[in-house]
Amino acid sequence: MRIIPAILLMLVSWVALADVLLADRVVVNKTERRLYLMQKDQVLKSYKIALGLIPEGHKVREGDFRTPEGDYLLTRRVIDSDFFMSIMVSYPNPADYTNARKLGVSPGGNIMIHGQPNQPKKTASYYANYDWTDGCIAVSNKAMTEIWQLTTVDTPVSILP
Repeated sequence: MRIIPAILLMLVSWVALADVLLADRVVVNKTERRLYLMQKDQVLKSYKIALGLIPEGHKVREGDFRTPEGDYLLTRRVIDSDFFMSIMVSYPNPADYTNARKLGVSPGGNIMIHGQPNQPKKTASYYANYDWTDGCIAVSNKAMTEIWQLTTVDTPVSILP
């Protein structure tokens, strides 16, 4: 009977530890090419990122190869994408829709934080050193595994210029 309290104590300790280690928000700094997992204004982890082929400026329309800027949420986890794990970002938000409507264009969508391509067409060095996505935020596969483990659905994401 003593085993059950020990197991419960371990589970409670693990849950408390998980709460401490989970990011309460993600900050992407496009200029620095860094993604930060944050908790209470402290950096838990920092990762090098690649952005859309045209990284400067906010995404305005589908096909502009820009990575959005603004405040979003992590929404859905996708295992079977073209990339090693991916987490959807809630782009477009209402302001993005309004802006696109004013311009008479589609805002696009399908923006993710993801790992490397499952079927690469370029060298590993290319993916590690250049902006290459259609507008997503790409990280190494190791980084993607950690981001997956340290975030939850509805984690806020701020994408800064």
